[in-house]
Amino acid sequence: MAHDRLPLAVFDLDGTLADTAHRQHFLEARPRDWDAFFAAAPDDPPLAEGIALARGSAEECEVVYLTGRPERCRADTVAWLAAQELPQGRLHMRRNDDRRPARRTKLDVLRRITRGRELRMLVDDDELVCDEAERAGFRVVRARWASTSAALKDAQERDGRT
Repeated sequence: MAHDRLPLAVFDLDGTLADTAHRQHFLEARPRDWDAFFAAAPDDPPLAEGIALARGSAEECEVVYLTGRPERCRADTVAWLAAQELPQGRLHMRRNDDRRPARRTKLDVLRRITRGRELRMLVDDDELVCDEAERAGFRVVRARWASTSAALKDAQERDGRT
């Protein structure tokens, strides 16, 4: 089967594949220290459940990564994905100046990349993203295997940063 005919399996990063617990404290301070939060991302431990699901999905799907991380984090993110031996796949990141809530930015990308393609699943830990995706008719797997701070949830929705 041609690669562009495979169903898509779309994976979020933070809280789905990458454990951000060690850097969430940067978002609890006022003002939030976004530079330090993203600078610590290369040290994220992998989340075994998400990693296993991504690897398994690659057997039947084209794996795509969809993150709210800003584009300026691309090199660190690509290196982290490779270090975890995750399947190669397109990486969609937020524009550096895009501050819309994750539920909006991710749905825009999902609609664009699924035109004419089957979406087998979107795997994400953000409940608002999952809710919006389900309302739009997408199949969602809710990544509930990591702990997320209230500060991170607020940042995803209010600050549009991750």
